[in-house]
Amino acid sequence: MGKTHAAIDDHLAAFLTAQHLFFVGTAPSGADGHVNLSPKGLDSFRILDPRTVAYLDLTGSGIETAAHLRDNGRITMLFCAFAGPPKIVRLYGRGEVLLPADADFSALAPRFAALAGARAIIRVHLARIADSCGYAVPRYAYKGERNQLLDWADRKGEAGLDTYRRENNAKSIDGLKGL
Repeated sequence: MGKTHAAIDDHLAAFLTAQHLFFVGTAPSGADGHVNLSPKGLDSFRILDPRTVAYLDLTGSGIETAAHLRDNGRITMLFCAFAGPPKIVRLYGRGEVLLPADADFSALAPRFAALAGARAIIRVHLARIADSCGYAVPRYAYKGERNQLLDWADRKGEAGLDTYRRENNAKSIDGLKGL
């Protein structure tokens, strides 16, 4: 059934990049904080090398992933096939938040589409790559991307996004530093 991989090979890369949706899981240190699970889409995922991946983080209502990564770096990404053969791939690693002012952000940004509301790049150095069957994952038909978040960011403009981030992304729900 399940298998671990030393690196992302061409077969795994094809699977990962074909998925329209993936999930990101993080948690703060200690036993009292909230575990966070976020869906991601909009062609925001990239494979940087066989043991490093990244995704473009867009402005949203929360800042849990960034706050948790700054706290302890732990992150898991989950990709599952909703069409085609059943399969699940989990990428476990240590993540870092790259902000637009960071040199590494500038170096990686050209690998992504220029999406309105981009606030960071999350880079993940992989410690474990594992797949499993996905036999219980239902089949869904992909009908297209939702553009509401991008439209909202366009309407806000850079100044409006800066204000929104200061007001809504400064701290996580557990009080950890966000942006």
